[in-house]
Amino acid sequence: MHAIQDLGFPYCTPIQAQVLGFTLAGKDAIGRAQTGTGKTAAFLISIITQLLQTPPPKERYMGEPRALIIAPTRELVVQIAKDAADLTKYTGLNVMTFVGGMDFDKQLKHLEARHCDILVATPGRLLDFNQRGDVHLDMVEVMVLDEADRMLDMGFIPQVRQIIRQTPPKSERQTLLFSATFTEDVMNLAKQWTTDPSIVEIEVTNVASENVEQHIYAVAGADKYKLLYNLVNDNGWERVMVFANRKDEVRRIEERLVRDGVNAAQLSGDVPQHKRIKTLEGFREGKIRVLVATDVAGRGIHIDGISHVINFTLPEVPDDYVHRIGRTGRAGADGVSISFAGEDDSYQLPSIEEKLGRKISCETPPTHLLRAVERKRPQ
Repeated sequence: MHAIQDLGFPYCTPIQAQVLGFTLAGKDAIGRAQTGTGKTAAFLISIITQLLQTPPPKERYMGEPRALIIAPTRELVVQIAKDAADLTKYTGLNVMTFVGGMDFDKQLKHLEARHCDILVATPGRLLDFNQRGDVHLDMVEVMVLDEADRMLDMGFIPQVRQIIRQTPPKSERQTLLFSATFTEDVMNLAKQWTTDPSIVEIEVTNVASENVEQHIYAVAGADKYKLLYNLVNDNGWERVMVFANRKDEVRRIEERLVRDGVNAAQLSGDVPQHKRIKTLEGFREGKIRVLVATDVAGRGIHIDGISHVINFTLPEVPDDYVHRIGRTGRAGADGVSISFAGEDDSYQLPSIEEKLGRKISCETPPTHLLRAVERKRPQ
């Protein structure tokens, strides 16, 4: 409670209010909620309560976590671990993270130095440690699978299955599964891994669109960069996220912005992990004005104060549109999303509108925003 007060959370969000009643009583749960709804705190509060109420086993080795959280991307793991550290501040519980692309030996040293209460990990790196015999999952009391739909998309399910086989049977552990969508595949997995779960759904579209003002500019592909540059520059925007569908697009946009004097950075699967974390910190602190990202890299980003999200290309999956624009307008603040619809991607609009349950009218950008870019030296 002390830590929750420090973080300034006076009330539960809808997902917390609905799910905590079940999970605090030890029941399994499946939650449909996207990022930004408070689901991370919901499952962390549940885990921390369980660990504090139940004394740890007397016979316990260093590499035996009591709670395990599996998430698909390194960014999300780092974010969850940070939230866990904030919430366990006064409890004496230890939080550890395993992610690929970071120093293996350093992670191993942490593991050997003290008992691990809550382990947050990506599937691949956790399996590495498990197969080497450094981590044993037979003491896991609570297991959380976050963004299950994204783990399916990224092909992680075989690895997750291997991990779950190492944990106690489902009747002897509490399992919580969260997903932004409840597809048939997600529900099948939930059935295999949980016992008589409570199902909690938070309507996705409201979360995304209520405090985000959405615009769509009809613009030729060749004019998209000029429009992006002039929007950011003319308006003096300080914290903008730009999404593109492919890694090469992300790289090209970022390189052009930097060349034209805008403090920008990129996030995609090609960026090494230590650099990603540094980039996110720089963006959070306001040192980086524009962050250009792919969907996979952008999914787990929880940074308050992002004023604008720009879709340089419209996503191929309507759910990704909802996730992208949800990076702004977080925690009750207002946000703005601007999508560029060109000849190559405007056909995605009807399925996005269907997802949102409403039409978004296309606008023609003002002429002054399509003027040629004047070269400047980086500031």
